[in-house]
Amino acid sequence: MSLSILFGIIGGFIALIGGGELLVRGASNLAAAMRISPLIIGLTVVALGTSAPELAVSVISCYQGNTGLAVGNAVGSNISNLLLILGCAALATPLAVSVRLFRLDIPAMVVAAVALWVFGLNGRLDRLEGVIFVLSLVAYLVFTVRQGRRESAIAAAEAQIAESEITYDPTTSNWKSLALDAVRLIAGLALLVQGANWLVDACVALAVKFGLSDLVIGLTVVAIGTSLPELVTSLVASLRGQRDLAVGNVVGSNILNILLVLGVSAVVAPRGVQVDPQSLAFDIPVLIAISLAVIPIFFSGLGITRIEGCSMVLYYAAYLIYLVWHAMQSGGAVTSRTELLWFLAPLIPLVTVGSFHKPKKTP
Repeated sequence: MSLSILFGIIGGFIALIGGGELLVRGASNLAAAMRISPLIIGLTVVALGTSAPELAVSVISCYQGNTGLAVGNAVGSNISNLLLILGCAALATPLAVSVRLFRLDIPAMVVAAVALWVFGLNGRLDRLEGVIFVLSLVAYLVFTVRQGRRESAIAAAEAQIAESEITYDPTTSNWKSLALDAVRLIAGLALLVQGANWLVDACVALAVKFGLSDLVIGLTVVAIGTSLPELVTSLVASLRGQRDLAVGNVVGSNILNILLVLGVSAVVAPRGVQVDPQSLAFDIPVLIAISLAVIPIFFSGLGITRIEGCSMVLYYAAYLIYLVWHAMQSGGAVTSRTELLWFLAPLIPLVTVGSFHKPKKTP
């Protein structure tokens, strides 16, 4: 193993861990200072920051006319967020889910995925559809921030913030401390992005050394690598007790990946964003099904247990295995409805176990 590869792997992990710690610390402190819950910060600021790599890559490639990978990148990242990232975070420590997610955020995530499938039925996202996505995102963010400020004014929200292990005292906040926390948040985002780039580049180089094909590298190393900022952020937030921030980061990123990343991409792309037939036949339906499946898992007990987290990670591994198998065996043919139904069948026992074998909590 060359020194450059070794440096990329070690340096990437150090930057990811350090960036995640700075980001979560800065975000939680700012949430307390602004008297809003960490969940709102996770749904907005943190989600926007961790979605920045997907936004930059997709917008630049679409502006240059290379739109083929934009939808696959966004959809693949969303599936990874729900299964791999939430699963790993739940394995680290069982996650708690806020009731407000069921009123707006999770429905918005599902509607965004369904809208992507409907808009993509003609084979592409045009500029008007991109504008609709962007305007929908603006409305969602405005409502989310206003609702968050309103909710944090009541005693229950104050109690929730106090119980989330925030050591920051908002009554002593000043511009200097706010600026320091903002710097922490920005520096954390920068380290996350740079660390992910170092690690992905090093892993790709290592995979090439072992003779792996571009297909396998793209579907595994690169696919997981683009989700590393969300993964590290959610893991660090979960371990630090900021469980709302961990879940909010994933849900917010999924909404932004469709409404912002694909919306802006469709606006800047000269001829719209191409939607691959395989994405319409398999990946987007899988995303919609998973988005719907997590609702009963979240709602039963208002959390995700370690067993459910393990099941989610295993299901994501099955998804990657299927992608590689289909790419090698299909000869370019799209997934049939029968194959799609067989792949989605394991969601039924997963949802059943999550719904009926977990103690209920009072919202």
